[in-house]
Amino acid sequence: MDVAASEFHTEDKKYDLNFKVQPNDGSQKRSSDELLSLYKEFIAEYPIVSIEDGFDQDDWAAWAKITSEIGASVQIVGDDLTVTNPVRVQKAVADKACNALLLKVNQIGSVTESIEAVKMSKRAGWGVMASHRSGETEDTFIADLAVGLATGQIKTGAPCRSERLAKYNQLLRIEEELGDKALYAGAKFRQPCPPY
Repeated sequence: MDVAASEFHTEDKKYDLNFKVQPNDGSQKRSSDELLSLYKEFIAEYPIVSIEDGFDQDDWAAWAKITSEIGASVQIVGDDLTVTNPVRVQKAVADKACNALLLKVNQIGSVTESIEAVKMSKRAGWGVMASHRSGETEDTFIADLAVGLATGQIKTGAPCRSERLAKYNQLLRIEEELGDKALYAGAKFRQPCPPY
């Protein structure tokens, strides 16, 4: 579940669930604790295994609370929180603010910094999900990166458009090339191999 909560975080530090409704009477505003309770209701009712960007990128206390309370059973993915930036990843590790990194190379700007963010994340016991960006092309690099860094997860969207399908096809080519050496992470998707 990719919530993108920074998009509906308001100046008064609330989360407006009706942020796109006009006129908006503010009746659907939630505090961080109320939003966490809503996530817990969803988890109780549906088989949710991963929540990405559940809170605003600067709501560090809420991130730490959700990770503390449900992080053992649900992957809490930092995208806007960490922005593949080793400095923000280090703070998130120290604050126990999430338990997974969304890896976007062009978010931080260099492969070197991206690899460092992945290493830090894996040392902390986090999951790592390689991800495409909006406006993606048919370049398949993130499929190679996901396999090369043993992320165990890739986010490329539904296979309904060619730029997405290209990544899935590349994963199939890699699997074919690896043959018996290819390993499917399966239920171990959060930690498919030992940390760096």
